[in-house]
Amino acid sequence: MNLENLTTERRNKNTMGLDEMSVSEALIKMNQEDQQVAIAVEKELETIHPVIEATIASFNKGGRLIYMGAGTSGRLGVLDAAECVPTFGVEPEMVQGLIAGGQEAMTIAVEGAEDSKEFGKQDLMGIHLTDKDIVIGIAASGRTPYVIGGLEYASAIGAATATISCNKKAEISHYAQMPIEVDAGPEFLTGSTRLKSGTAQKLILNMISTIGMIGIGKVYNNLMVDVKPTNEKLVERSKRIIMEATSCDYETAADYFEKADQNVKLAIVMILTNATKEEAEQKLIDGNHFIKNTL
Repeated sequence: MNLENLTTERRNKNTMGLDEMSVSEALIKMNQEDQQVAIAVEKELETIHPVIEATIASFNKGGRLIYMGAGTSGRLGVLDAAECVPTFGVEPEMVQGLIAGGQEAMTIAVEGAEDSKEFGKQDLMGIHLTDKDIVIGIAASGRTPYVIGGLEYASAIGAATATISCNKKAEISHYAQMPIEVDAGPEFLTGSTRLKSGTAQKLILNMISTIGMIGIGKVYNNLMVDVKPTNEKLVERSKRIIMEATSCDYETAADYFEKADQNVKLAIVMILTNATKEEAEQKLIDGNHFIKNTL
């Protein structure tokens, strides 16, 4: 597909003359464009659904969620993966983001990295991809060779594959079992896919990782009960979560938080079922780590 045929590369007729607009006028225009993104994502919920189901299935058999992309797309995957660790208390290996050019590419463009299919394959080989994993290729243009190379390798070894692109009839869609194509229209600033395309990708990544974690018991009602209390703010949030989940007072929450070795989910089960730490641990194992299965 030629660049001129990509929605993400077209000029936006609504934002001509940006350099002549006042700050207020540009703000209003940008906000109007951004409002189209959530609507565009809503139209693709049916294609996002199976990707989340496949992610949950992968987690349940000990597999991992692997994002891969270049530039902004790669950075968004790395960001989403990194945030799963404190939010859901998972090991960094469980959700990983691979970016063309490696860690250096998070802040500096690495020449030619995204143009190599071989680099995509090598990066997946480097993390020892297996058929239990799911690989999600992210590319606003829908044509990044690095992503295509990774998807080809993932398919060859039997891993589940999905894509997120911001153009219809994207090239990468042909290399995935579950393609997601969201069209939010031309960018506010021509070709700047860190804007509307990046926002669309972030919304979809939020859905995949969050609902995926809900599907394996990382959430109780709407509380992040596997949060990792790695700083003072998160320690206090952990105690508030215990209070909300059990309707106990602060002192009780703080007491059980320590009794459970600062494991929020364990403290909640101990309080709700009047169990010892060891009994609560067994209840969670028997209940497949869902709090509601222990009650």
